[in-house]
Amino acid sequence: MRIVIFVPTDVHSLELAGLMDVFAEANARVGKIFYEVAIVAEDDRTVRCASGLRVLPDCAFDAYPGCPDTLLVAGTVGVPRPPGGKVIDWFVNIVPETRRYGSVCTGAFVLGEAGLLAGRRVTTHWQFASLLGERFPEARVEGDHVFIRDGAMITSAGSSAAIDLGLSLVEEDLGREVALYVARRLVVFLKRPGDQSQFSVHLAAQAIDRSRLHKVQEYILNHPTADLSVTALAKIAAMSARNFTRVFSHEVGISPSDYVDLTRIEVARFLLEGSRLAITLIAERSGFGSASAMRRAFVSHVGVTPSDYRDRFRTSGDGARPSLSENG
Repeated sequence: MRIVIFVPTDVHSLELAGLMDVFAEANARVGKIFYEVAIVAEDDRTVRCASGLRVLPDCAFDAYPGCPDTLLVAGTVGVPRPPGGKVIDWFVNIVPETRRYGSVCTGAFVLGEAGLLAGRRVTTHWQFASLLGERFPEARVEGDHVFIRDGAMITSAGSSAAIDLGLSLVEEDLGREVALYVARRLVVFLKRPGDQSQFSVHLAAQAIDRSRLHKVQEYILNHPTADLSVTALAKIAAMSARNFTRVFSHEVGISPSDYVDLTRIEVARFLLEGSRLAITLIAERSGFGSASAMRRAFVSHVGVTPSDYRDRFRTSGDGARPSLSENG
């Protein structure tokens, strides 16, 4: 099965290496070269990754012989510059001949330049999702997903999400057992659901750490079982409830109640991954109060139930993971 990965200038080395390692480990598991992976670029000269790592492509895009089964575009650090007209023409002509195609992170912008996102559900790194939607309004951008499969096209978020995308392809081609082996070899989870949100409460908190709301966010994280109603949080912020809701929604991008739910989900996820506590006890300690309330929140925001999440992401529970306080 021939896979071609197109690498733009300033490619993110982790995304490229993640994909390559997934396919290499799959080959090792089945004991043959099932995946024949080639790296192509605009020309055959060395490509400098944004990290400084240098990659030598196998060939220029137009020197690749025949048509690959799978064509992927690696992402860059930041939005990639539009490729040349010959590259665009190549994508337009070759994609219909492939079985599947897609992108990692900001590689979606390259697909967009080739007109390949029209009418498709697509994701990218959360930081560039709005820009992708503005630049390619014909696309249906869903920027909080880890990865999205829409027909023959698969797109993913950035960095480690490249591994999720690769594992999903391995599972499709070679089955769950091989994909699970690869995940274990790479010491990653098999595998995050595609519709799991890439949104992190902690990322949002960092983004506004100089805001007057920062102490409210810290309180929510450190006291998930407390009264976190709008009235209670507004008192901490020394605002009226109405003004607090307006300011919080504007500065954070989501409502206070959604932020509380997402924070409690983060606490519950930590406990589900690294402890053997019962689901009901985790629901209490994370502030949901009941297992049914936690289940509703997980299905709404994560896309799976707490039990399913634990089955997919649980560690050995031997204390190797740092404590919640150590994780900030």
